Amino acid sequence: MIPRYARPEMTDIWEPATKFRIWYEIEAHACDAQAELGVIPKENAQAVWTAKDAVFDVARIDEIEAVTKHDVIAFLTHLAEHVGADQARFVHQGMTSSDVLDTCLNVQLMRAADLLIADMDKLLAALKRRALEHKDTVRIGRSHGIHAEPTTMGLTFARFYAEMERGRRRLLAAREEIATGAISGAVGTFANIDPAVEEHVCRQMGLKPETISTQVIPRDRHAMFFATLGVIASSMENIAIEIRHMQRTEVLEAEEFFSKGQKGSSAMPHKRNPVLTENLTGLARLVRMTVVPAMENVALWHERDISHSSVERGIAPDATVTLDFALNRLAGVIDKLVIYPENMLANMNKFKGLVMSQRVLLALTQAGVSREDAYRLVQRNAMKVWEQGKDFKEELLADAEVTAALSPAEIEEKFDLGYHTKHVDTIFARVFGAE
Repeated sequence: MIPRYARPEMTDIWEPATKFRIWYEIEAHACDAQAELGVIPKENAQAVWTAKDAVFDVARIDEIEAVTKHDVIAFLTHLAEHVGADQARFVHQGMTSSDVLDTCLNVQLMRAADLLIADMDKLLAALKRRALEHKDTVRIGRSHGIHAEPTTMGLTFARFYAEMERGRRRLLAAREEIATGAISGAVGTFANIDPAVEEHVCRQMGLKPETISTQVIPRDRHAMFFATLGVIASSMENIAIEIRHMQRTEVLEAEEFFSKGQKGSSAMPHKRNPVLTENLTGLARLVRMTVVPAMENVALWHERDISHSSVERGIAPDATVTLDFALNRLAGVIDKLVIYPENMLANMNKFKGLVMSQRVLLALTQAGVSREDAYRLVQRNAMKVWEQGKDFKEELLADAEVTAALSPAEIEEKFDLGYHTKHVDTIFARVFGAE
């Protein structure tokens, strides 16, 4: 991923130096287990740890790989340069390259998941704070982009909180799904390495032994992980789209914070554009772009092939780095989002009481009017508001068929805004718990 959309905390996980350090730890722990079993001399296992403070030379490993055309062999050759060829002769005993590659990848994905969970906590905290702040800030709810009935800005934030909290739970499950390692040798039969080695390495690396591997860890685990990132990205875009709508000039119920010195357009000095949430919409597409390749990686030939390898070298850093950046950006947007309650009320009242139509419809049916006739009476007056700019309540009061069923006081009562917010506390208790 390009530096513009990356944070060092996440990119560090995918640096070659980090990868080689993890490879080294896997190999060293495997040597310890082999020595404990009496398969290799303990002094050789101890000698491997003399490289624990070494800085593995990425350029040197690349130089060796240019000849060997094999990255793991290049690394092992370089490791031997640190600990000595004779001392390192038992490194990788009974192992295959995927034991190192797959176990390392899952360690990296776990570390990435930990950062993403922290990112989601930051976003959830911002959403909760704004939800509580605007619990009773009334705005119009929309369906199909059209005014529907009143809601509150707090409920909007709470809805996004609940969605992201579900995403966090899914991410925890995805982390658990990916937290396996395999040190099972060629085709996964443990023919040349004891299962106890795998158990020891996994324990040291914070993993569980893979239930059954072939020569690779099954890729359905990775598919689930990237699918989860895709769902989180979609939820992130859901929030971004709402903010982008609210910032439209003719709506202007909220807008991204516009900092001092910020410029909105090279041509039009008046512009204040929702650039951050537009950017988030695009970043969500990039994260989702990794999901289908991850799904396609599940089907490998027999006990293994490497068709998945080139894909994962790209999508693992790209998806995690992009989502990490995006979640942090969204948390900042929510934290500083400027809310305009007056504009929310003005927008809701733009069509002069029209949004109370369902209350009148229900009242008419409760007064004995058939639903078909009630709908006809309400719609007849509602269309005057749409087409002629009339006042909905006044039209109802002037309609003899309506007043035959409902008194003026009963009609007036149906325009009480508080009616629509009476269960906000109940919904908040469901989302945030009793506080």
